[in-house]
Amino acid sequence: MSTSRRDRNTAGPLTGKIALVTGASRGIGRAIAHKLAMAGCDVAINDNDTRDEAAAVRAEIRSMG
Repeated sequence: MSTSRRDRNTAGPLTGKIALVTGASRGIGRAIAHKLAMAGCDVAINDNDTRDEAAAVRAEIRSMG
């Protein structure tokens, strides 16, 4: 998935909000987690089946700032 790095000095519309995204390691859940992070939301991700893929999504979101 290609995402641009969010400017750390720019507050998004969801800055200060927290979201829990289940099934975030693939498909729609992954895309939602990325979009929420890009909007400034702090994102908690969860996936019961694919721990390694969930860790990869976490790393991707952290790299966005």
